Amino acid sequence: MRRRKTNPQLLRTIDMLYEASRKNNAAIWKAVARKLEKPSKNWAEVNVGKIVKHLKEGEIALVPGKVLGMGDAGGIEVAAWKFSKTAREKIEKAGGKCYSIRELVEKNPKGSNVRIIGG
Repeated sequence: MRRRKTNPQLLRTIDMLYEASRKNNAAIWKAVARKLEKPSKNWAEVNVGKIVKHLKEGEIALVPGKVLGMGDAGGIEVAAWKFSKTAREKIEKAGGKCYSIRELVEKNPKGSNVRIIGG
């Protein structure tokens, strides 16, 4: 397969997601890897308020793209490729947590209670 992505960190993350999907029999990681392989202009950009609205109790949000700061953040846990400064501040100020996608896979290899939002 010929890759068009050039960001080495992104390429490592995509490879890690495919590996985690195979090793843990968790289709969610493969789905996220496929979303990240698409052109970045097509990646999700999701506001904090939308995440709060769609997340159920006990779930961790995963945004295959960027989290933006519009809206109110409850004490949510969110993993994303990128966070705007405002989004990170709102989430952490409300008692939530921000993770990289890699950190989420290490914390939750099976991908249980993870909801993909956006994309």
